[in-house]
Amino acid sequence: MRICPNRIFTVLSLLFTVLCLGSSLPARAGEAQITFRKVFEGSLPEYQEIKIGENSGATFDIRQLREDPDPTPFEVGPAVRAKIFELAGELHDFRGAQLDVRKRIANLGRKTFRYEHDAEAYEVSFNYTIDPAAEQLLQIFEGLSRQQWDLVFLQRQMRFDRLGVNDALLQFETDLKGRILPEPERLLPTLDQLANDPRFLDIARERARTLAARIRASQNQ
Repeated sequence: MRICPNRIFTVLSLLFTVLCLGSSLPARAGEAQITFRKVFEGSLPEYQEIKIGENSGATFDIRQLREDPDPTPFEVGPAVRAKIFELAGELHDFRGAQLDVRKRIANLGRKTFRYEHDAEAYEVSFNYTIDPAAEQLLQIFEGLSRQQWDLVFLQRQMRFDRLGVNDALLQFETDLKGRILPEPERLLPTLDQLANDPRFLDIARERARTLAARIRASQNQ
């Protein structure tokens, strides 16, 4: 029987993808998981959901409410993962938590933290909080969300709008300077790809090269 070379290539490509995403698949059964969800109609994006497994797995779903759910695996380092569960522990895994400030405050989007482990499940929702642990946890999750948004936007521009790549880089640079991204090194492969691709404008390639160097320098400090 003759086997089509294209079919072999497709199978090998799928196998490689599975192996690469293995550490980013959703949390294993029996493993504790924390979910962050933010719904803010009229904003961009309107819906953010990040799920983090205690020892493995992470997915993000960032979109407008009218769009279909699309949870996508992504990488989260052990230090960030451990900090998330440490802060959740300080909040008793959200068991009986009351985080919302009891004052009239403008709508800042409904945020939810949820802890799940086997048959246990606890969650708390709030608009605005001044609890230090909750504020720090919110900062991490919103930073991860912004980080993935920057990455997806940059990759989308590289694929569909080469002239818009520099705008995506400027957005990422602003977030990098603001120190709101927990793991900016996750963008290094994409930045390196852009910097070495002659199809893109020199100004974009040089900016990508500069940003990558800045990230690597901060890692060595």
